[in-house]
Amino acid sequence: MPNALTWLFLAVLAAATATRLWLGLRQIRHVAAHRDAVPASFSDSISLAAHQKAADYTMAKTRLGSLDVIVGAVLVLAFTLGGALQWLSDAWARVFQPGGLAHGTALLLSLFFLQGVISLPLALYRTFVIETRFGFNRMTLALFITDLAKQVLLGLALGVPLLLAVLWLMERMGAYWWFYVWIVITLFSLGLQLIFPALILPLFNKFTPITEGELARRIGALLERCGFKSSGLYKMDGSKRSSHGNAFFTGFGATKRIVLFDTLVERLGPSEVEAVLAHELGHYKLHHVVKMLVLSTAMTFAGLWVLGQLIDKPWFYAGLGVRTPSTAAALGLFMLVVSEFTFFLQPVMALYSRRREYEADAYATQHANAGELVTALVKLYQDNAATLTPDPMHSAFYDSHPPAALRIARLKGAT
Repeated sequence: MPNALTWLFLAVLAAATATRLWLGLRQIRHVAAHRDAVPASFSDSISLAAHQKAADYTMAKTRLGSLDVIVGAVLVLAFTLGGALQWLSDAWARVFQPGGLAHGTALLLSLFFLQGVISLPLALYRTFVIETRFGFNRMTLALFITDLAKQVLLGLALGVPLLLAVLWLMERMGAYWWFYVWIVITLFSLGLQLIFPALILPLFNKFTPITEGELARRIGALLERCGFKSSGLYKMDGSKRSSHGNAFFTGFGATKRIVLFDTLVERLGPSEVEAVLAHELGHYKLHHVVKMLVLSTAMTFAGLWVLGQLIDKPWFYAGLGVRTPSTAAALGLFMLVVSEFTFFLQPVMALYSRRREYEADAYATQHANAGELVTALVKLYQDNAATLTPDPMHSAFYDSHPPAALRIARLKGAT
């Protein structure tokens, strides 16, 4: 029978879904309205054709995103009030002892599996229709399937032991189980950061050390100026999947690694790559990575504490469509609905992220040429077909980086 939680959940889901769709509609209308004119600050560097391509690409992705929102909302309803999670629990109860570790693990793995299968058509459409239409996709179907198989196997190898540990702690550690689970998840996340560069990334891409040439010399000098030590500078064969360009740092401590997409190395000059990496170095030197890790850990702590208060409440299960309470069912329900209840916190998180980007830009201007960073960013905006005219409200909810016009204007003020 529905209870107060049922109606609250339906209201929150409806509000979050309606807002997501409204934001998508705003984005499409705003981008379309500005499609036929390049913003004045970019008129000398980006052609009308490139601007229109970015607009069309943005609108295509947003339309698909809106479909994804609808599918996601239907899925959440189906697994909760529709009874699908209860049906899975009943089905596995015929195989394993209800409430046991095997039953709980099977229940959650089957939930993740079904979510993945249902989302697969949209992923295929995104890759082989939208990305191909706009000239970005270089992924073959064989590579897509290979990547998917690796991801599933890796997820099982790493996720099943973690899941078993979490369920065991939930069963055995009494009222404060959530604290012990938080410790395990935190240690797991830190360990994953350590092994990710050397053990996981090479399963999907080839990494070639960059040790000679002007680029290596410039980056070496930059790292020395910034007092930054890493395990190496590498070029990654990102072009085998996409023509999008990127650069990133990964790992902690002695495992820190600087990675450049081969597409970025081919498109940008050495001085422009240096400026982009100076920005990324800013995130490390200004402790943004550590701050985000602390924030993420704190949010996990808060979420587990909330689940700890709900797990023994019959109304929690009844209100979300589960008749037979269990630790696994509680965890599954929480993971299904938490994003709906926290959706309206997104603008706060996005604002925090955008401010960190401005700070990293400021750091880059102190250790590299601001003009080179501007030209590099403009090339990346064009090559990645990033819209120069996002809807302000949509951007406030979703964009982790400042809008292009604002970011470039601030950087030009530093030159």
